[in-house]
Amino acid sequence: MTLPMVVPAQDLPARVRIHEVGARDGLQNEKSVVPTEVKAEFVHRLAAAGLTTVEATSFVHPKWVPQLADAEQLFPMLGDLSDVALPVLVPNERGLDRALALGAHRIAVFASATESFAKANLNRTVDESLAMFEPVVARAKADRAHVRGYLSMCFGDPWEGAVPVQQVVRVAKALMDMGCDELSLGDTIGVATPAHVQTLLAELNEEGVPTSAIGVHFHDTYGQALSNTLAALQHGVSTVDASAGGLGGCPYAKSATGNLATEDLVWMLQGLGIDTGVDLGLLTATSVWMADQLGRPSPSRTVRALSHQES
Repeated sequence: MTLPMVVPAQDLPARVRIHEVGARDGLQNEKSVVPTEVKAEFVHRLAAAGLTTVEATSFVHPKWVPQLADAEQLFPMLGDLSDVALPVLVPNERGLDRALALGAHRIAVFASATESFAKANLNRTVDESLAMFEPVVARAKADRAHVRGYLSMCFGDPWEGAVPVQQVVRVAKALMDMGCDELSLGDTIGVATPAHVQTLLAELNEEGVPTSAIGVHFHDTYGQALSNTLAALQHGVSTVDASAGGLGGCPYAKSATGNLATEDLVWMLQGLGIDTGVDLGLLTATSVWMADQLGRPSPSRTVRALSHQES
């Protein structure tokens, strides 16, 4: 298998933790229902490829995300993965109850930096959604769970256009102040560019949010996901969200086409000499397998290139 030539760049993190979202964010958009057993095997294959954080599912109401209606059945099937962090998304206290009852100890909440998306996604204003998350975060922390705060529409919104940096900082700070351990900055419609990324990161630092607590979640709508990731790495960010095979987008944002593919990310990081612990061959094979389950080719350029070599 072809691998990139390693040419390390200066002043980048020595290791990056990939927060794999394919099994949750990736599969939640599928039109046909993916069998629970296939989802469980997908997570196990991702773990076997060396991914140490694999977001497993979401405890949302089945009416809103029917693809993830099997959370109660799926999560216990992953109990043997004791060395892998298995975060789950919870929308409210009811979702938290369901997750904690199954022994989940890594929780994520999903907020919006814009009023339009908060209304579309949560049917609440930004401040109303933050008020809803406050007891969720407090109870999760009281249960000694790790809490991640997703913040969507950090760079642009399909209804509102460009999102002011200070608007994003305000909501991000609120999530951290309520007790989130980690913040994931989402470019939900893929419109960010590198200087915009670094400006937002610098402003967050100015407001007391440390780089060590920040992850980035880029979409590749305009082909900018890797360049934006590199900009974040240059700022010191060492947690990057990605989706195996480039699966997924966002069901409430029609212009959100495709997460950053994990294989494309690993290719770049390997070339930069940055450790991820991920076996690119096993990961590519996993995405080819999942694409077969879904009945269509993977959108990841690296998966296509490497699988073409094998055929």
